[in-house]
Amino acid sequence: MLTNEEALQIFKDAGALLEGHFLLASGYHSAQYLEKFQVLQFPRYVERLCAALAERFAGDEVGVVLGPTTGGVLLAYEVAKNLGTRGIFAERGDDGKGRVLRRGFEIREGERVLVVDDILTTGGSVRDTIAVVEGWGGILVGVGVLADRSGGMTDFGVPLEALLTLDIPKYPPDAVPAWLAAIPLTERGSTHHLKNTHGAS
Repeated sequence: MLTNEEALQIFKDAGALLEGHFLLASGYHSAQYLEKFQVLQFPRYVERLCAALAERFAGDEVGVVLGPTTGGVLLAYEVAKNLGTRGIFAERGDDGKGRVLRRGFEIREGERVLVVDDILTTGGSVRDTIAVVEGWGGILVGVGVLADRSGGMTDFGVPLEALLTLDIPKYPPDAVPAWLAAIPLTERGSTHHLKNTHGAS
C-alpha cells in the first residue's frame, strides 16, 4: 500500500509541488500548487500511482473506469489496465459546461463505475463526471484521486481514496491575504493561460 508520505515524495521528486502565488482554475488563490503534469510526464510514476489506486478498489467489481479530460484520460486508462477492465473519459459539453461521453463511449445500465481524477480541489470536475455516471444509469462505486488538496473535506457520498492528502489553504479573490497578494500572481489550471502578473487582481 502506497503511503501518503511516499506519494508526497513522488510529487516532490517530479518537481510538482510548487510554491508562490497561484490563481487556480476554480478562481481561488493559493500559496501552493500541485502541477499534475510534472508527475504525469513520467510513466514510472503514473504506473506506480495508478497501480496503488487500482489496489484500493480491487474488490469492488469495477466494470469501467471513467475520468474527466485531460489528466483523467491517462489515469482512467492506467487504472483500468490494472483492474482488467475498460477505461473511458468524459469531455466538456458543447456549451463548455458539464461533461459528456463521446467517441462511442457508453456506460451500461447498472454497470459499476469508478471515477478517477488527478487533483481534487473543489470537486467540480469529479461532480460533473459523477453526473455522467448517473445520467447513463451506472452505479458509482467510488472516487479515486492522486491528490486531495482539500484536506479530506470533500464528500461524494461514496468511498473517496486519495493517494496524497494535503490541507492547502485557498482564498476567494476578495479575501486574499496581504502577504500572498504581495507575491507575483501565476495563473494555473486548464482554463487559464499560463502567465505572470503582479498583484492579486
